[in-house]
Amino acid sequence: MKALAREKSCFSFYDVGPITQKRSSSNDGDEELECLRWLDKQPHSSVLYVSFGSGGTLSQSAINELALGLELSGQRFLWVLRAPSDSSSAAYLDNQKNEDPLKFLPSGFLERTKEKGLVLPSWAPQVQILSHDSVGGFLSHCGWNSVLESVQVGVPIITWPLFAEQRMNAVLLVDGLKVAVRPNVGEDGVVEKEEVSKVIKSLMEQEEGKAMRKRMEDLKAYAADAVKKDAGSSTHALSHLATKWENFSGIEDNN
Repeated sequence: MKALAREKSCFSFYDVGPITQKRSSSNDGDEELECLRWLDKQPHSSVLYVSFGSGGTLSQSAINELALGLELSGQRFLWVLRAPSDSSSAAYLDNQKNEDPLKFLPSGFLERTKEKGLVLPSWAPQVQILSHDSVGGFLSHCGWNSVLESVQVGVPIITWPLFAEQRMNAVLLVDGLKVAVRPNVGEDGVVEKEEVSKVIKSLMEQEEGKAMRKRMEDLKAYAADAVKKDAGSSTHALSHLATKWENFSGIEDNN
């Protein structure tokens, strides 16, 4: 943004992020309350939250490897699962199925992992989950809203980009900000279970993960400063943008 601002251009740039807000929990559904109650029973920073956003889904082979990798890691997890697509990086909205996603899991997976894992079909209250004290990591498709929500609560990330700008976001998180770890993808486009287990353990157990968590906590503080009322950089930028729109609207009305 600073580089863009220095360029002589007829365009104006406003860095307004992050502008996400916490949801009220006054109208929680049964499923939402179930997952939050489950999180209440888990130790501090022990749970890996797994979600691919509102539009992301995986192939059947990718689901199998991810499930077996989660099991192999021995870590606690909360996984938002959708029915598979025909590709390893498809959009759920293009492939909506009325089938129970849980039936696509490997045979016996739910029974074997019932003491450490919870699988939710299709949707979960992401902001509330990421904000929960027991969540210590986020396996994410790296959509920008999900990235911002994770930064605002200081939760480090395992990057699993699927399409659009998500790969660019993943590079920023891993190589630029160093608050995320990236699994190696096989030639068939699928991350094998051993690699899934390896990156999960790296994030949740090892020194590399602790260092990422510390850097993410620093980013959390910066994000909090940015949205302070009357003082934050994001607040100022959004206010200036709104004022410009109001002035432009006034000019249009006068014409």
